[in-house]
Amino acid sequence: MKINQISVFLENKFGRLNEVLTILNKENIKVVAATVADTSEYGILRLLTTDQQHAVSALKANKVSANLSEVIAISMEPGINSFSSTVALFTKAGIDIEYMYCFSLDKKSVLVLRTNNIEAAYDVIRRNTLNYLKEEDLINL
Repeated sequence: MKINQISVFLENKFGRLNEVLTILNKENIKVVAATVADTSEYGILRLLTTDQQHAVSALKANKVSANLSEVIAISMEPGINSFSSTVALFTKAGIDIEYMYCFSLDKKSVLVLRTNNIEAAYDVIRRNTLNYLKEEDLINL
């Protein structure tokens, strides 16, 4: 069930995001999903790629601050009903969602989330037979 997400610390400077993406492109690493949270001084770029370990190594070799953190990716039908009912399962179980983002491919949507209690979140996934992605699934997206 585990997916490692790459988190990259970015100074809020013109062209910095492009530098990171250029490094990944040179290494033939495809970005599956990305989101940026920012302030006036810095941002956190969160990425799912086709090769998380290689991506982190390439970024660090180019003096980019990057690390891996565990997230959950749940595949669901597109639409607010699926999204809402999935989030509600975690809420009913008392699991805080620290952050989340979504992306869609073909006729499926994927909810990526980080929780305060990943083991309890896995229990919710098992009990409700949710469709989750494993890291190796990212290669085929």
